[in-house]
Amino acid sequence: MAVESDKTGSDGKVWSFCSMPFWQTTHPSSSSSSTSSMHNSVHHQSQILQSLDRSTHQPSTTVSSVAKSLLPTRRRLRLDPPSKLYFPYEPGKQVRSAITIKNTCKSHVAFKFQTTAPKSCYMRPPGGILAPGESIIATVFKFVEPPENNEKPIDQKSRVKFKIMSLKVKGEMDYVPELFDEQRDHVAVEQILRVIFLDPEHPSPALDKLKRQLAEAEAALEARKKPPEETGPRVAGEGLVIDEWKERRERYLAKQQVEVVDSV
Repeated sequence: MAVESDKTGSDGKVWSFCSMPFWQTTHPSSSSSSTSSMHNSVHHQSQILQSLDRSTHQPSTTVSSVAKSLLPTRRRLRLDPPSKLYFPYEPGKQVRSAITIKNTCKSHVAFKFQTTAPKSCYMRPPGGILAPGESIIATVFKFVEPPENNEKPIDQKSRVKFKIMSLKVKGEMDYVPELFDEQRDHVAVEQILRVIFLDPEHPSPALDKLKRQLAEAEAALEARKKPPEETGPRVAGEGLVIDEWKERRERYLAKQQVEVVDSV
């Protein structure tokens, strides 16, 4: 202890600072105030750290939400053509277009057409339900207005637009348009389709594809109109008795013969 006092005694400043701590021996009020100030400073620092932590996490959340909003909505249907409806330009006539709709989901999907000109346009079918992987060719009918203001016939622009909406449904069910009103929050807009006119006098790949799709749509419609095949007994030939009824008749005659023998 003497050695320690000698060493520290040579330096008064060190001795006065270390040997008699002021926060333990004198000025109790100052010690309490210093303790509270230290507590406040620590609390303030913790608040700063918490705010910094929140500030570091908040931009990532905001960025992720913004990124999700910018990502394109996943489509339930695949359309062909994807964004346009081609019509042959024939003023004063009702013309047709076609579009292939395919369900690319793993669940059943209902689709529905809408148009900005319901008085001059309609669709066949206007809606339906597609099983996973199932496709259909819809036919769209439109009345072509004559040109105005000396416009070139093929340059006439139509303001009519079509919209295709989709809705996931649970399994097979009958299609009713009210499905889209009852589950409005789950309805998705697949595509807004613009009208493009084609010159029927000048062949083009788009016109050839339209003719092919219309022919496929007509064939599918005729197939749906045919009555279902009968699942009953098949007729062996014209003028012959059906095999099933023939067997029944033979069993009936045999039974009658047995009854006659018993009675005798």
